[in-house]
Amino acid sequence: MVRGIAFDLFDTLVDQNHDRLGPVVVEGQQVGATTPALHELARHEFGVELSVLDFAERIKRVDAELRVETIDRGIELSTLDRFTALGTRLGQSEVLEFAHALTEAHMGILYEACTVPAHHEAIMTSLAVDYALALCSNFTHAETARRILREAELAAHLDAIVISEEMGIRKPRREIFDRVVEALEIEPRDILHVGDNLVADVAGAAAVGMRTVWLTRQIADPEKALDEYEGPRPDFALEDLMDLPVLVARL
Repeated sequence: MVRGIAFDLFDTLVDQNHDRLGPVVVEGQQVGATTPALHELARHEFGVELSVLDFAERIKRVDAELRVETIDRGIELSTLDRFTALGTRLGQSEVLEFAHALTEAHMGILYEACTVPAHHEAIMTSLAVDYALALCSNFTHAETARRILREAELAAHLDAIVISEEMGIRKPRREIFDRVVEALEIEPRDILHVGDNLVADVAGAAAVGMRTVWLTRQIADPEKALDEYEGPRPDFALEDLMDLPVLVARL
């Protein structure tokens, strides 16, 4: 019996639109989508005297250094900590001011790239009548995630919101799913987790005893993705969230 449903955020409840956030070409080289804007901010507001390509290389180095002790161990690396480390490496005298400014600019671009399928709010409204609903998301800036949820009118339907930046732990580690279980006060076997990522969502939720729904709407080649995946198979696969109410009603 399903009593609760947990949702991933990006490419599940809202679309991150990766095509809008792909690398951009500067002087014949690819850099991150937000790098030119961050470079301009760092140069004009904080006196960073680096070319955009050198600035991009500094970001790349910082990310590689920090990743070893964070992401690679299932620990979240917040955007603010990332840019704090960058400011320190660049010798900024006002490191926190620098980090907050770059975080706001970076997240502003990511926020503008997100869209919400028009039918999702109605689906959540319907499901909230009979089920406890939760968010379980990896994201490096919880404030932006919560803003997206509020403005999409999804937050009001959620009984629990668990975001990796606030918890410090990333999916697929079990601790983040355990937090959902604790917040909903429902046994894992009675919670259905819905997400687009086979490792983070399907394997992570299955490891704590939740049943899983793999959402494939944003997966280019679901068959290939499943063939290349070595973890536990999803209990269900849906092309669109609109099919979820019918599925859970039958369980």
